[in-house]
Parts: sequence; structure tokens; C-alpha cells
Amino acid sequence: MVLKGPFHFATLDWVIIGASIAVSFLPALFFWKRASTNTSEFFTSGRAAPWWLVGISMVATTFSTDTPNLVTNMVRDRGVAENWLWWSFLLTGMMTVFFYARLWRRSGVLTDLEFYEIRYSGKAARVLRGFRAVYLGLLFNCVIMATVNLAAAKIGNVVLGWPMGRTLVVCAAMTIFFASVSGLWGVLVTDTIQFGITMTGTFAVAYFALAQPEVGGMAGLLAKVPPKTLALLPDFGDWTVAATVFVIPLTLQWWSVWYPGAEPGGGSYIAQRMLASKSEKDAVVGTLLFNVMHYALRPWPWIIVALASTIIYPQLSDIAAAFPEMNRSLLGNDIAYPAMMRFLPTGFLGLVVAGTLAAYRSTIETHLNWGTSYLVHDFYRRFLRPGLTEKHYVLAGRLTTAALMIFAALLTYALGTAREAFDIILSIGAGTGLLYLLRWFWWRVSAWSEIAAMASSFIVALAFFVARKMGFEVASTVSLLVTVGVTTAVWVTTTLLAPPADDATLMRFYELVRPAGPGWKPIAARAESSASPDSLPQALLGWMLGCAFVYAALFGTGSLLYGRMPQFWMWLALFVLSGLGMLKVLRGFWTAA
Repeated sequence: MVLKGPFHFATLDWVIIGASIAVSFLPALFFWKRASTNTSEFFTSGRAAPWWLVGISMVATTFSTDTPNLVTNMVRDRGVAENWLWWSFLLTGMMTVFFYARLWRRSGVLTDLEFYEIRYSGKAARVLRGFRAVYLGLLFNCVIMATVNLAAAKIGNVVLGWPMGRTLVVCAAMTIFFASVSGLWGVLVTDTIQFGITMTGTFAVAYFALAQPEVGGMAGLLAKVPPKTLALLPDFGDWTVAATVFVIPLTLQWWSVWYPGAEPGGGSYIAQRMLASKSEKDAVVGTLLFNVMHYALRPWPWIIVALASTIIYPQLSDIAAAFPEMNRSLLGNDIAYPAMMRFLPTGFLGLVVAGTLAAYRSTIETHLNWGTSYLVHDFYRRFLRPGLTEKHYVLAGRLTTAALMIFAALLTYALGTAREAFDIILSIGAGTGLLYLLRWFWWRVSAWSEIAAMASSFIVALAFFVARKMGFEVASTVSLLVTVGVTTAVWVTTTLLAPPADDATLMRFYELVRPAGPGWKPIAARAESSASPDSLPQALLGWMLGCAFVYAALFGTGSLLYGRMPQFWMWLALFVLSGLGMLKVLRGFWTAA
């Protein structure tokens, strides 16, 4: 039976929410003067962030209002195994830790787009930097923020009864003030505070979801939810589902698709955090901490809530019946997560709402700072108004922050569900990932390679979009395979035919970054600097051990929750052994350096 009735906030709940907001604004006021000094402080915190602050900020940024909604959407659609769509990105994340974090930190750029003009040369490099500044900083970035806004609007509608417009206005006012005042230092510190609040709230939602009589604790959950839904692997008897959920993500998607927070080779706000680190070691360890918390710490509370929601709200009509005042246009499987918050008692309701708001703000404020860095540093300063004072560019950054938030809020009205937005983001960058991996390790890759990859990926994705609008049914796996194949063929061909960057640029890049491997052999032979301190075999070993370490933690926790003790002890042994091996590899990094 589904209970009816709105959320009831006691005075204690509002006190907790108000205190959370007040505490999180203190860093903005504290760092306002420092952030106003120059763009290095505003966008990269003066390159002085320690590893723990970098790692927590990364994981706080990727934990937003849309993340638990997305996981709930996946579990309700096809079961726990559908999470492989994003679990597979651990392979990308660990590759960033062991292959790319040190290279990014050595580059010394202010933003990852500045990379283009130290790696490539000529007009093509300038065009590429300017185009991607607008494409990623404005268009792509605002699509991501709109998905986060959509989740916040759904939560606001279910929990508070607010229409979408009111939620967006309130959230925009807070985030514009904070992100425009504090700069990256304030974002990093606030992320740490907000992550603690958010995770506490996340575990609270899971605890009280299990406590419901309809669920009957973990034992009741396991007894009532179908084994197919609980399974950690898809049903290979249905090859279409298995290929979509498991095979393609693990064999193709993780390296071929550009996705925020899991970019092949690192990028966007992950690169921004690595560039803000005070040393190469801080960049590596901070990124490792992020991947451990992102994939091993956070998923299970969300999964438990999602599974419990299938018992409390078996159908979407049950959610609609429980919340008769809800805007029906927002109804979808992703809304089941906020619907489960109604079982929280006084005090915990305020804590969870405060945590949800903290998760929203940590993500939006990072995207505002990141997107603004592209538009101001890589476009406005580089191409429109070079040579002005640092205070002018900081002011431009603050005004751009406000404009980005307003545009993202308007774009929110065009989206439907968290899963729909996830698929859109995946399709935009399909096929470009291998290029972002190889551009560090192969001197032949040029600006023309990247232009060809972006253009071909966009054209193929647009063709599939038009085909679907015309009524043709095209499976997502088919469109992904075709897009990746065409894009890869186009950019590899372009790389071999187009001229590379000039010798002077290639030489400067190699001596600055010192990438390892045979891909730079012609350049390294003429370089005056010493050989690369990195070892690709050592990095490969660290990557494999790191993946084993995190997957062992993830599935060991699941085995323990499911009561499968033999599997738990197996995963625990792998966790310990791979962890010890990974630490040995990391020590070798610093010895070699």
C-alpha cells in the first residue's frame, strides 16, 4: 500500500537546512579577496591545492542531484547491472591516474584548452582552442548543468511542491553569488564541507528506505526484489541487453566516448583540479582518491534506495498517486529517488534536503567556474580582448558566471529525464576518446586530427538524430558502433595525411611534458632534456591494479550486503592484494621522478 500525503517540515528541519546554507557560504566570503587577485587564483586556486582537497572536490562535483536520480532510473529500468554503463568508466578514470595526471600537471596550463596551443601549432590550433572554448564552455557545459537543474526541479516539485520556475530561480541566485565571488578556492573548500553533508544524507535515505515495513530491511529487500533485478551482471540469455549494458561499455564505450568526469586522458573539471594541485604527486593521489570514492563508496546507498523504490512504488502510477500535486510532466523512473525521501523523520528530512542542495551546488558551482574559465581565458582573453588587467578578466569571469547559469536554467525546460540527458551527452562525444588518449603519446596527432574527430562525430550523431525523428528505429548500440567506427577512421586518416605541428612546437612540448613511450621517438632523439621519468609498463601495471582494487571494493560491498560471504572473502582478498601492489607502483613513480 502506498501512503499519501505531502512532506512535513518541522522547525528543526528548516534550522538544519538554513545552517547548512550559512556554513557553506563562509568560504565564499573568506576567499573573495584572494579570488579577486588574478585569474590564476580565480580558476586554478593558485596551483596550491593538496591531494585530499583535490580528490574530495572531484567526487563532490560528480555527486549531484541528477546522479542518484540517474542510478535509480537505471535500476528501475533494467536492474543493478545497468550501472555498468557508468561503472565501465572506472577504466578511464584509472588511466587518468596512472598515465595522464603527471603529464597534465607538468604542462602548467591554466585550462585544459590552453593545451592546444602548446601541443599544436598554426591557425588550426588557435581555431580549435577558440571553438572548443565556446562549444564546451557554453553549449556542452550548459546541457550538463541543465540535467542537474532538471533533477533539482523534480526534487523541489516532489519534496517542496515548488514549480520548476521557482526552484530554478532560488538555485540560480545562490550558485551565481557563490561561484562568482569565491573562485576555485571557495569551490574546493565548500565541496569538502558539502560532500560530508551529502554523504550523511545519502546513507540516511538508504537506512530509512530499508526500515519501511513494506521493505522489511535488507533481508526483506533481497526476498522481494526479483533476482534478475539484483544481479550484478546482465542476463546473457538476452544478448541485446547484455551487449548494451555490459559488453560494449567494457570493450568500446570507456575509451571511445568523451563524458564529463570520465574523459579519456582527463579533461574539463578533472583536468582543472589536477592543474590546481600543488605538485604532480598531489595530482596523482587526488585523482586516485576521487576514483575510489566515486566508484566504491557512493553507489550502494543509491542502489538500495532504488531497489526499495521498486517495492514501495512498483509503477509510476504509484508515485503519481502518492504525490497528487506533482507536475505530471516531470514523472519518470528517475523521480522515484526523491519520492523515497518522504519516509525520513524530522531532522533527517532537513539533513537530506540540505545534502541534496549541497550536492546540487557543488556540481553547478564547479561547472560555472570551469565553463567560465573556457569562455573568459580561452576565448575572450585570447581572441577578443587580450592584454587587459587581471581585475578586468576576473570581473568578466563573474559576469559570465551569471550568464551561464541563466542560459542553463532556460535550457532545463527542453529536457525530460536523467537517462535521456545521459544518452545525449554520450552521443555528442562518441568516437573522439581514442584521440584524447593518443595525443599525449604520438607526435603525429595534430589540431587537424581533433577538428576532423569533432566534425565527423557531430555529423554522424546528427544523422542518427534526424533518422530517429523521421521514424527510423536505430538501436543505441548500433549508432554508437557506427559513430565510433566512422569517427576513428576519419581522424586517423587525417592524422596520417595532414601536416603535424611544426618542429619547434613539438620540441617545446616534449621538453615540457616529457611523455614516455615510442610515439615521440623522432622528437626525443633531438631533445636536449633528459629522457622521460615515466615508465609505460609501470603505469599499465598500476592501471590494472587500481581497477582491480576499486572493483573489488565495489563488488565486495555488494556481496556483503547480499549475504554472499564466499564471494565477499574472495573480493576482500583481491582488494588487499591489489591495494598493496598499487601502493608499490605509486612509490616507484616518485622514486623514478
